[in-house]
Amino acid sequence: MTLAAATELAAATNEHLASISNTLIYSSMAVYTLAFFAYILEWIFGSRSKVARTANALTDAGEQKASGPAVTVKQAGGTAVLERPKVVVRSAAGARDVPDGPGAHGGDVQGDLFGRIAVSLTVLAFLVELSGVVARAASVERAPWGNMYEFNITFSTVAVGVYLALLALKKNVRWLGLFLITTVLLDLGLAVTVLYTASDQLVPALHSYWLYIHVSTAIFCGAVFYVGAVATILYLFKDSYETKLQTGGKPGAFATSVLERLPASSSLDKFAYRINAAVFPLWTFTIIAGAIWAGDAWGRYWNWDPKETWSFITWVAYACYLHARATAGWKGRKAAYLAMIAFGCWLFNYYGVNIFVSGKHSYAGV
Repeated sequence: MTLAAATELAAATNEHLASISNTLIYSSMAVYTLAFFAYILEWIFGSRSKVARTANALTDAGEQKASGPAVTVKQAGGTAVLERPKVVVRSAAGARDVPDGPGAHGGDVQGDLFGRIAVSLTVLAFLVELSGVVARAASVERAPWGNMYEFNITFSTVAVGVYLALLALKKNVRWLGLFLITTVLLDLGLAVTVLYTASDQLVPALHSYWLYIHVSTAIFCGAVFYVGAVATILYLFKDSYETKLQTGGKPGAFATSVLERLPASSSLDKFAYRINAAVFPLWTFTIIAGAIWAGDAWGRYWNWDPKETWSFITWVAYACYLHARATAGWKGRKAAYLAMIAFGCWLFNYYGVNIFVSGKHSYAGV
């Protein structure tokens, strides 16, 4: 076979792999959509369950100080036995003692079944999307992180992988499923429409083993920060809900139905803090690795390029959050607001800098 023929064959193979990758990404979106509807059904059946209705009735009856929605479902001869839920709002003035809610299924057997189906579909979609990312890598014969499209599909894959890993570790995070899959679908929709870029080779500056080290850690950190941000947003809603109950207010039926089934605000607060604290050292390493790569590629470790600047701003914002969260006077909502500002900095660094700001990191296009 001549060199020209071999080159033509390789190009045709790469084009075919790129087509397979696109098909797999679209297929994963279809399965994620099915998972999305299954999560919706889990929440719907949970809202209609006897557990949710009883919890609401107890709350409306003014029994907030009695017992809270510590709900379990037992199987006895194939029949679900729902124990009396307890509603605890505060054990003492200024100190909350709220147990975690039962989850999206609300103690309903059918809701739990749809939740399990949703998780199974999420696993399937994750595997299909991962295959699409691998096919994209094979089509370009490099790591699939050379532009925003490739970054997006890899980011959403890793975010779902983090969620599934937490489930595999028996963590109580299934309540994340609906919120996660909703934004993953939005992320993939943006990727295949606005950000799509045909397979192409990298510029010489990116041909380095640091591409695998620096960009992979950046993607992983972003995915974990995202999970922490979702938990922080839910914490703010749940904290407001608990405060309203404690002060004698009556939340709306929809808010009660949804928020009653989430973990307590204190649990959400701890979860978000631990997630962000665990990944922060890796984000520090990501910035250091990027500086070393910049020194190899451009001869300078730091150029105050927009991407470098906003990476550092993000680092400072998360450092402030972690410091404030470790200080007794800054726990709770104040620290949560800092966490959201920090994640906002990360989002701007992810989308805003790449799309709207020109710099040394713009050579890969969108």
